[in-house]
Amino acid sequence: MLKRTMALAVLAAALTGCATIMGSPTQTLPIGSTPSDADIMITDESGIQVFAGKTPTSVTLNKSTGRYWGGKKFTVTISKPGYKTQVIPVAAGANGWYIAGNLIFGGLIGWFVVDPLSGNMYTLSPESVASSLPADATAHNNKTSDGSISIVLLQDVPASLRENLVRVN
Repeated sequence: MLKRTMALAVLAAALTGCATIMGSPTQTLPIGSTPSDADIMITDESGIQVFAGKTPTSVTLNKSTGRYWGGKKFTVTISKPGYKTQVIPVAAGANGWYIAGNLIFGGLIGWFVVDPLSGNMYTLSPESVASSLPADATAHNNKTSDGSISIVLLQDVPASLRENLVRVN
């Protein structure tokens, strides 16, 4: 019985990889912007939209495509009227548990079979997105033709137009 238990333990250790044990198949990506309340759209390497929302938020993304050596790639697009759109690439790369863990603990099976298939060997980079949207110099908030005015937050006025503001009180 003891020999059987030891054999099963050795077999289990041989069939696992360090990143598979220590990692996870998903990663939470915090996304923020200045100004806040900007639109977010995330598409994957296939062009499929995987998320749409507003800043600030956190999104849980898969790190693997499910294929052998299939690290995910995403495009995060952040936009807001009156500001230039920003596009930030996010890509999966090998993490420390995969590289060092399998090297130190001798997990060739983990290095070439288990970890590449599980997707736990990846870390998304950058680990968070903090976008500062540049002002669009042609922006304005006058969407009416009847001469009425709109009230906006000072932070939502493009910096290049703030010098033209006139105090009313």
